[in-house]
Amino acid sequence: MRPVFDPFDPAFRADPYPFYDALRTHDPVHTTPFGMVVLTRYEDVAWTLKSPQFSRDIDQYATQTSSPARQRRREQGRTRTKSILNLDPPDHTRLRRLVAKSFTPSAIERLRSRVRELVGEALTSSRDTKRLELIDDVAFPVPFQVISELLDMPTDRADELRDWSQAITKSLEPTASDEELAASDAAIDLLVPYLTEIIEHRRRHLGDDMLSSLITVEEAGDQMTTDELMAFVVLLYIAGHETTVNLIGNAMLALMRNPDELRRVQELGISAHAVDELLRFDGPVQLTVRIPLTEVTYRVGDEEIVVAPGTSVMTSLGGANHDPSMFTDPHRLDLTRVNAPRHMAFASGIHYCLGASLARLEAEEAIGAVAQSFSEIELAREPEWRDRLTIRGVSRLELSVS
Repeated sequence: MRPVFDPFDPAFRADPYPFYDALRTHDPVHTTPFGMVVLTRYEDVAWTLKSPQFSRDIDQYATQTSSPARQRRREQGRTRTKSILNLDPPDHTRLRRLVAKSFTPSAIERLRSRVRELVGEALTSSRDTKRLELIDDVAFPVPFQVISELLDMPTDRADELRDWSQAITKSLEPTASDEELAASDAAIDLLVPYLTEIIEHRRRHLGDDMLSSLITVEEAGDQMTTDELMAFVVLLYIAGHETTVNLIGNAMLALMRNPDELRRVQELGISAHAVDELLRFDGPVQLTVRIPLTEVTYRVGDEEIVVAPGTSVMTSLGGANHDPSMFTDPHRLDLTRVNAPRHMAFASGIHYCLGASLARLEAEEAIGAVAQSFSEIELAREPEWRDRLTIRGVSRLELSVS
């Protein structure tokens, strides 16, 4: 009996990697009962993400949905201005070129001292209490403060923004209910007026922050419309901290469960290469969807599997990252793994994560500081997980430290 991709299975959601292994071994180009195709081989995932035969514009090109609510949402999305995440060339190329200079490795590296300062402040009380709840104490507040400072945004409504962010990202799940989709739309309806007020104020008081730079680009002509500016700021604000929260939490838990690797970090520090291995081992983004614009073919042994245009093709980033044909002994955490940077945690191709350098830096500083600030680090209780599949992350990680 062939394995089935079942995102409703609690065991799958708790630990998807054994299921990815089974799919990769027995049915690597798997068609679900809903008509979606799931890819788990590294080679297939890499080719799909890089191929111009696929679109990221699901609203425009996907032919099937799982519910009337999703269909209504998709129809609305066809007329709504999309974020760069869901655009194809040439619009994607134009917007990416406009904003990419703010995310160059050298531009991000200039933030290192500030990130280090914020992490140090976040750990101050733990040195006295000998307790650390990693998510609320470090993994959320540091990336949120960093993206807020980059955009020069106020932080007085952090709790509300975190709730809105959680609601919006839930809509990315393949199992999102109609109620969760409605909650996401409601969160966007609250977030957009909040950001509109800030943007309009910034137009009158430009500074040297990233938001001012984006406004300047938008006002220069037809390079970026006002709606495109809003869509990009929403994406920045959400993606600028949400995935990094999960990266830091997942990475620290992986080290806790691999004490030899934790000791390595405590003794030698942590490198960007080591962060790449942590991203490969249990990355925050597990899945991303592409839509073929023409008929495409995958090969499994002697069999050719033809996928029709408009089919939702789910590329399993987590499955690719644990493919033994690319990563030897893939379920072992090895911070010295030579080819760790070839992971797919940030996707690939033209939609490779714009904020990858910032996420790496924040994870490097946060994980390194926690590991090296305390000689003894133990789990105070079992971690709690978000019940998610697309964006996988620890929601609570309580540590005893000394």
